Amino acid sequence: MSGPRTVAVFTGECDVTADVVIIELGRRGVPVFRVDPAAFPAEMTMSARFDGTWSGRLRAGRRSVDVADVVCAWWRRPNPIAAPTGATEAEWTRSEAVAGFRGVLAVLPWLNHPDGIRAAEHKPWQLATAARVGLKTVPTLITNDGAEARAFAAAQNRIVYKPLTSGVLDDGRVVYARPVDPEVLDESIAVTAHLFQRQVPKSHELRVTVVDGRMFTARIDGLSELARQDWRADHSNVRYRADRLPDDVAERVRRFLALGRLRFAALDFVVTPGGEHVFLEANPNGQWAWIEQETGLPIAAAIADALESGRHD
Repeated sequence: MSGPRTVAVFTGECDVTADVVIIELGRRGVPVFRVDPAAFPAEMTMSARFDGTWSGRLRAGRRSVDVADVVCAWWRRPNPIAAPTGATEAEWTRSEAVAGFRGVLAVLPWLNHPDGIRAAEHKPWQLATAARVGLKTVPTLITNDGAEARAFAAAQNRIVYKPLTSGVLDDGRVVYARPVDPEVLDESIAVTAHLFQRQVPKSHELRVTVVDGRMFTARIDGLSELARQDWRADHSNVRYRADRLPDDVAERVRRFLALGRLRFAALDFVVTPGGEHVFLEANPNGQWAWIEQETGLPIAAAIADALESGRHD
């Protein structure tokens, strides 16, 4: 007999953003199975059987869920699977664990499929897709060639550097977007890939969180020079308020998500002094809890709605 329709949340132990949604689901009486994939295989067991459809259980301690009972799954901020301590052939063991565990999870109904999240995280794909749907974009260069970087800087007049990933360094420091002096573009950039963009004149920025086509738009005004460069770098000098995207931009955003097969994303825009909306980037697994806290936008409830309703094909 099938059990209650359960929402599965795959994330680490310390994820306050997931906590907000789980509390909302609990208030609604929706069962939630939360686990960190890093617990597999050392502290979690999996057994799945295929007979026309998949069934089976994930067990972590005294908690378990039948994969057939999962109405929707949410891939939030999980830690990576590792081989158990002392395992022989550790890399092969880890690879088999990842292939088995994530392979079974792949058949679940998802808010955003983990493979779709990885594909949509690539900034080259984001920019190409944004341009395809008619969003305004800016000239961008990704390179480790100093001469190419200098030529780009000369052609664009003013440029900014942005990290291609989270920007968190090995020692915990964070690299933020910042203007670039062309004089520093020497051959030292050959060590890795760098992303440079033409600097866009800025009135303010928008963070647009989309859940199943519903738009939650927050205006972000930087009150210091550092916050105007990158609002993440100076949170104490940032002001937020609820806003609204123009209808034509909102429709293009929906098409962007549809091409990425995404039900959720957080997108960043610059609004120029002339009122033009310029796409910067999209995060298919972006943070939003602080936006809800600052503006009152009901994002957690919208995500709970999406998880409770299940797959949208």
